Formats: sequence, structure tokens, C-alpha cells
Amino acid sequence: MTRTTTDSGVSGATSPRPVRLVALDVLRGLAILGTLGTNIWILTDPRGMAGYLDRLSTSPTDAWMWTEKILQQLAQGKFLGLLTVMFGIGLAIQQASARRGGRPWPGGYPWRAALLFLDGLLNFLLIAEFDVLMGYAVTGLIVAFLLTLGPGAQWRWLLTMLGVHLTLIGLIAVALTTAGPGNSTGSSTPSPNPYADGSFWDLVLFRAENALVFRAEALFILPMSIALFLLGARLFHAGVFRADGARLRRLLMLAGFGVAAPIDLLAGVLGGGDLVLLTRYLVAPFVALAILALVAEFYLRRPTAGFTGHRLAEIGRTALSCYILQNLVASILCYGWGFGLAARFAPGARVPFTVAIYLVVIVVIGCFAHLWLRRFARGPVEWLWQASYQRLTGEHRTPATTG
Repeated sequence: MTRTTTDSGVSGATSPRPVRLVALDVLRGLAILGTLGTNIWILTDPRGMAGYLDRLSTSPTDAWMWTEKILQQLAQGKFLGLLTVMFGIGLAIQQASARRGGRPWPGGYPWRAALLFLDGLLNFLLIAEFDVLMGYAVTGLIVAFLLTLGPGAQWRWLLTMLGVHLTLIGLIAVALTTAGPGNSTGSSTPSPNPYADGSFWDLVLFRAENALVFRAEALFILPMSIALFLLGARLFHAGVFRADGARLRRLLMLAGFGVAAPIDLLAGVLGGGDLVLLTRYLVAPFVALAILALVAEFYLRRPTAGFTGHRLAEIGRTALSCYILQNLVASILCYGWGFGLAARFAPGARVPFTVAIYLVVIVVIGCFAHLWLRRFARGPVEWLWQASYQRLTGEHRTPATTG
């Protein structure tokens, strides 16, 4: 199915490589499409991020608003968590590959992190203010060095970062409770509206001028991201993708689907906008781990991908390219510098319009990934990233995987 020679069994396991490869690529594909499931509501709002945040704190008044709230909650935080864990797994795979090849770790990884940060910076300025790549670049650089420590030290760092994250959540929750009702987030949108009325360059300047506001979440979730990166690496080494990891997968699914998912759905749908702190940053990562365990279990039992699995795996193999492309396509469709569709649809048609845009974007990136991989071994951004890395380091050996 694929040219990649990823080895998920760093502890000597011999479970079939194609099974593990399918699960990893499918999970990456799911994470990419799932993050779009959250971001699409930002892209289709005529006021962008400010309008999206306003609607999070608005109580539903009709069937369409209830539908929107449910659809948003199904994606909220879960696939951000899944993508974060998958990056950690990717780091563990790269480290294992370096060890097998007798290469030092982290070796040239800081250059990879720098290139990912540059990709994220360009994506942030030119396409999407909710970019995650810059944050992942910083997190990956930190975790790459933490992975040189022993398992015990890694767990201590993981728990410390989790404690810092919980402390930050608590402080923000207290601040929100004591502050009382504040001004609408919509006040941050200037007039004329750069999303609906501005040019491409107007939006670039708007993102640059408000960089600290737009980058606040990436800074806030840095401790959580470090913890999830480390957790992904530890789960990988613990055999979550191997046949002998069945008990681990059952525990993850029980905690995620049996406990966290009902809490997440009820709190997100019936609670106010402030409960996003609970759902997105505390509960949703447990659901993400359950999704990971479910997909791993599925492909251990069913080693062939099938049509849907192949399409998801193709998106997963071109994940970086597809992540940037999906935001670009949606921006062209929705923003004023493109077709400007977001401002043309009445608020009552927002839900079917958003679902339609989401499906169109999925079809576009799915076709792109399929057609591109018929001729090339990796996505265009992945190829440029790898070629730049080789030029910077003088390394011309193709690594087993990329994170």
C-alpha cells in the first residue's frame, strides 16, 4: 500500500507492518478532517473568529441553532487532541528510526521544528489565524529533548505539565466567574470587516496586528500539548498499536467513550460558552484517546483499509499539505477576497451552508491527496519540508517517517 517503512514495534514486536501503517495514516487523516470540523464554523462566519466566539456563548433559540451546537460539540477539541497525540507518536517513531540507524537523537530535529514553525507562520499570516503548526513546532522541539530521558522522567514531566495545565484552567475559570458578564467578543472585529469586505492583504495585516490575540490559545495550551506529545510517545512504546496492547485500548475506550464523551456532549450542548474550558481542554482529549484506540483495534482486526480507509490514509500521508489546503479552499469560498459566500447566506441558512462547505472541502482535499499520491511519494509541502531539511543539514538519506 505504501512505500514507508515505519516500524511501530520499538520493543521488538513483530505485528504486521501494513496493519500499523494503515492505522497511523487513517488516524492522521481523521485528525485533519476533524480539525476542519471545528474550524469550518470560524471560516463560514462572516465575522470570523469573533463571530464564532460570540455564537459559542449564545443560547440556542431554534432547531438550526441546536443542530449547530451539537455538530460543533462533536468535533470540539477531540481532533485537536488526536492531532496532538499523533504528533507525539510521530516523534517517537522518528526517535526509534534514528536509534535503529545509529544516528544521534534529537540530531537534526531542531531544523525540522524550525521549518514546521516557518510553515505555521506562513499559514497563520496568509491563510488561517487558528494555525496549530507553530505551537506544534515549539512543543515538538521541547519534547524531542525530553524523549532522551528515561520513561520515569518522561512521566514526571508529563504529570508536571498536566498539573500546570489544570492550574491554568482553574485560574481562568476563577477569573471568568469573578468577572461576571463581559463585553461581546464581536467588538474585536473592526469596520470594515476584513473577512467579508477586505482584500487578501487586508486579512494578512489584520492577523499580523492581532497576532498576540490569535496566538493566545497556542501559548495557553503549551503545557497540555507537551503532556499529550509525551503521552502519545508513551502509548506508542506501550504497544497501543500492537496486538498485545488490547487491554490498554479497552481502558482508553472505556474512559473516553464510556465516561468522557457523555460529559463532553452534555456540558457542551446544554452548558454555556464558558464550559468550553471544561470540554475542549479537559474532557475532549480523553475522547481523542478513545478514537485512537478504536481505530488501532479496528485495523488490527481488519488489516485491509477498504475504500474509506484508503481515502483517509491518503489524506494522512499528505497531512501537512491537506491541513493547509483545506483552510485555503474554505477561505477562497467564504472570505470576501474570494467568492465571499459567508456574507451572502442568511443566518437561518448557516448550518446547511456550513455543512455544504465542509463536504466540498473534504471532496477537494480527498481528490487532491488521491491524485497527487498516484504520481508522487509525499505531499508537496512534505516534499518541500524534506528537501529544505536535507539542504540545511546535508542529510540525503530519506528517513523512515515524518512526524
